[in-house]
Order: sequence, then structure tokens, then C-alpha cells
Amino acid sequence: MPRSVNSVASRERRRRVLKLAKGYWGRRKNVWTVAKNAVEKGLTYAYKGRKLKKREYRALWIQRINAGVREYGMSYSVFIGKANKAGLELNRKVLADLAMNHPDAFKAVVEKVKNA
Repeated sequence: MPRSVNSVASRERRRRVLKLAKGYWGRRKNVWTVAKNAVEKGLTYAYKGRKLKKREYRALWIQRINAGVREYGMSYSVFIGKANKAGLELNRKVLADLAMNHPDAFKAVVEKVKNA
């Protein structure tokens, strides 16, 4: 009995990986073994990057809030401590947006936190 090889599925699997490798440089885009390794590593980085993105955005928001409250003679940690004590319900993303794009509204928030 002849050996049965599922070439249709194998070809489809390779086609899928080579499609993901589109845009890579050199043999990484068209040689199966090289492309497979490159795509696996790329997908690993993509997974890690989705986690890192959250950290990086939070760090950016903190820097923007810190720069905004320094104008009013306060540090970030003091501001966040007083904001929590005052029961401020705004998260860091919103506070950073206010500090960047709506300085008057951010000033009102800082004054409210200072007086509380």
C-alpha cells in the first residue's frame, strides 16, 4: 500500500506561514525553514509587545501628569496621594489627557485636590 501524504494540508500550512513572512528581508520571506523560525519569533515579540504597550502607556501618562502638576508646585506622588484622599475618580489616562490638551480643566482638578 502506498504511503499517504497529506500534501494539501502541508502546503496550506506553509502558505499561511509564508504569507505571514511577507515583507521580511532576504531568505526570511521565501525559504520555508528560515521563514518559519522568523515568523515564530515575530509572533513571540508581538505577544510580548502587547503586554509591554500597557506598561509604556502608563509610564507616559505618569510623566505627563508629573509635568502638569509641577507647574503648580506639586510632585506626581503628592498629587496622586491627595487625589486618592480626596476621592478623585479620574484615572491616569484621563488626567494625562487633561494635562496635555485641556490645561484649564487640569488646573481646576489640581486646585480641587490641593484644597481637599
